Amino acid sequence: MSVDEQLREAAKVSKAWPYEEARKLLKRYPQGPGENAILFETGYGPSGLPHLGTFQEVARTLMVRHALSEMVDWPSRLIAFSDDMDGMRKVPPGVPHQDMMRDHLDRPLSLVPDPYGCGHDSYAAHNNNLLREFLDRFGFDYEFLASSDCYRSGRFNDTLRQVLRRYDAIMEVMLPTLGEERRRTYSPVLPIGPGTGKVLQVPIEVVDAEAGTVRYTDPETGLEVEQSILSGGAKLQWKVDWAMRWVALGVDYEMSGKDLIDSVTQSSKIARILGGRPPEGFNYELFLDENGEKISKTKGNGVTIDEWLTYAPEESLEFYIYREPRKAKQLSFGIIPKAVDEYQQFLAAYPAQDWHRRLGNPVHHVHSGKVPPARMPLSFALLLNLVGVASTDDKDLLWGFVKRYAPEASPDTHPELDALIGHALAYFRDFVAGSLRRRAPDEQEAAALRALDEKLAAMPDNASPEDIQTEVYEVGKAAGFEPLRDWFTALYETLLGTSQGPRMGSFIALYGIADSRRLIAEALGAKSAGQG
Repeated sequence: MSVDEQLREAAKVSKAWPYEEARKLLKRYPQGPGENAILFETGYGPSGLPHLGTFQEVARTLMVRHALSEMVDWPSRLIAFSDDMDGMRKVPPGVPHQDMMRDHLDRPLSLVPDPYGCGHDSYAAHNNNLLREFLDRFGFDYEFLASSDCYRSGRFNDTLRQVLRRYDAIMEVMLPTLGEERRRTYSPVLPIGPGTGKVLQVPIEVVDAEAGTVRYTDPETGLEVEQSILSGGAKLQWKVDWAMRWVALGVDYEMSGKDLIDSVTQSSKIARILGGRPPEGFNYELFLDENGEKISKTKGNGVTIDEWLTYAPEESLEFYIYREPRKAKQLSFGIIPKAVDEYQQFLAAYPAQDWHRRLGNPVHHVHSGKVPPARMPLSFALLLNLVGVASTDDKDLLWGFVKRYAPEASPDTHPELDALIGHALAYFRDFVAGSLRRRAPDEQEAAALRALDEKLAAMPDNASPEDIQTEVYEVGKAAGFEPLRDWFTALYETLLGTSQGPRMGSFIALYGIADSRRLIAEALGAKSAGQG
């Protein structure tokens, strides 16, 4: 059996979540999609900047798309859809020219002038451009589609007529979900006022479904207006709009956050009323901050994508996003080092795994099956400890320490390690430096440190991390530490100023025996000073 055949057979039975999601599409089209491409979609609201939520939804959707490609030879596409026909109900904070923006309240975002003066046709066009730049930055394979283009070009017209034909049935779905006051004024169709260009929230009466004509009372003039909702004459309320889009575009798969479960349920009912089939998909859990609260753009209580990429490589972020999408996870700065090192561990394990294990390995999905070799000779945690005790922000000096541990490595041969050193310097500076507190050893610890110093003095400068680790273990055992982890905690706290750290053998080999002995001498000196 060829490698491709092995991969395909393993993919068909893999329990990794992208394959489970892809199998929904196999059931959707038991005879295959014919000449049509499977259509994946992700949605974007252009009232603000693209963010980590945008990244994770596109990244996860592409993981499902790639999983499908490993199971069957079906064409597929991903649409990144911008809902830029939404009315601007409030001026986004932080945007320049607030007074000008207020003058355009309730107008579609695609008709609000660009407050940044960048030459874009509208505020939505400005943010849509940022979205495309954002997605291009990460090499995502997608097609961009704007709601304003679809409405105004007539692409949605046939489905808009169907909305009017099935107006009463749609109202039967939506009205029970609304409060009493909202029910009195609710309409799934929002006309665009011909004089003001505003997205009007007014009750409507269907006049002629085939012509797309509705009647309503203008809220400003009080006059009765009759107009077509076709070709940009209106937009739909959110849940109805979502369903209409699925049907008009033929969307087969779209995932969304847990907070949209009710919206998915109602939009799915409406899609069926319109004569379409709702897409497959699943609801992922939302990220939480370090206090267990939902991350909010308004509160700014999460980690932005640029912040993550300041402190860690992109692959570590995709790795973290891949894992357990249905489980609420913390997204804070404190989880970054662990994510970096776990990514490297899975990367190192990949080559020796059989296909079944490989397809369950997160790195297979992070790299779309083209997994690079593991070339990181030391961990992020080890680098952070090195930066702490070396007390330097000089990358060249740090490379001098690294070469003790990995003499074959250099910035030219290991650019990924060079980048990781830069990330470690930034992370240490912003999150670790102020928290380091080396404590003085107690009597038992001081005696064990002297014994360790004697052992290190007898070892060659090029002793291996394994040989050093063996001596560290033996000293701890001989000193009577029970459990033995108390010995390592003592080493971390007295030598490194932290409560946890790397394998001491690896650290000493990296930092150097002579410099490590100097750390021990400093710790013992602190003990002596404390007694004096």
